[in-house]
Amino acid sequence: MTEAVRRVEPDEFRWSMPSPVAGEVHAIVEAAERADGAAPLDEAVLLRLRNHGIAGGALLVSDDPPVGFAWVHDGDLAVVVHPDARREGRGRDLVEMALESADVATAWSHGNHPGAARLAEAFGFTRERDLWVMRRSPRDLPELPAAPDGVAVRAFEPGRDEDAFLALNAEAFAHHPEQGRMTRVDLDERMAEAWFDPEGFFVAESTQLDPGRLVGFHWTKVHDGPPPTGEVYVVGVSPTVQGSGLGRLLTLAGLHHLAGRGLGEVLLYVESDNAPAIAVYSRLGFTHADADTHVQYRRGPAATVSPAPA
Repeated sequence: MTEAVRRVEPDEFRWSMPSPVAGEVHAIVEAAERADGAAPLDEAVLLRLRNHGIAGGALLVSDDPPVGFAWVHDGDLAVVVHPDARREGRGRDLVEMALESADVATAWSHGNHPGAARLAEAFGFTRERDLWVMRRSPRDLPELPAAPDGVAVRAFEPGRDEDAFLALNAEAFAHHPEQGRMTRVDLDERMAEAWFDPEGFFVAESTQLDPGRLVGFHWTKVHDGPPPTGEVYVVGVSPTVQGSGLGRLLTLAGLHHLAGRGLGEVLLYVESDNAPAIAVYSRLGFTHADADTHVQYRRGPAATVSPAPA
């Protein structure tokens, strides 16, 4: 372990009023995204750092000022090295100290970065999940189908729908390792983001059996860019109405909404082994390029570390 890597104390890091460390973390993230074409931290990590700081986790930085950092929270590791400082062994040093400082079970590589693959192999991580990014133009969309009998689609209403949405989300994603665990705090943090637009958050409610119960939703999102890009943020349908065509209706409702925003592209994320969802999205014109993949690695038994820097 190199002495150039140190652990940051919680009172050193304030995202909303950037300290020197937070400012450097911002700069490293932005430079990595420009170089790699993919954000190196996912939304959950950014929300955690912005809203809760680094308490309860471990933030490690390489050199002063930092040219790389590692963040560990709930057993998940993220490592980001500035493009100008790569292939000097900094990523390796950060991973080594992270493994000594905290219990690490998983790590994500956003964009399937080859340097991440080398580090994963060196430290005994194996490839466990592939998360695809699928994309399409919002032009030439299929027409909206009719709603299934007994179901009405409307916009989400803040102050009314939160609890019903969370119950439906837990039901629809009962086996999903991240989405199914969404809490009210998680929801409130996302609704407080500048991108949140209830007009782009569609919910389907029952009008016959159990009137008013939410049975499906499609939450859309717009990324500022440049250029601005739409996202099928999350689509969920209750198991009680699967096969009714509601998922397709909700997806198209959101796509038509995003098309009305004048965006050039819409993207979505889907697990690579979710064949039914991929089939639906493919029929709707979404495509996937092999390089447009995020990879989750899981750490196995201790391994002999390779000397190759990353």
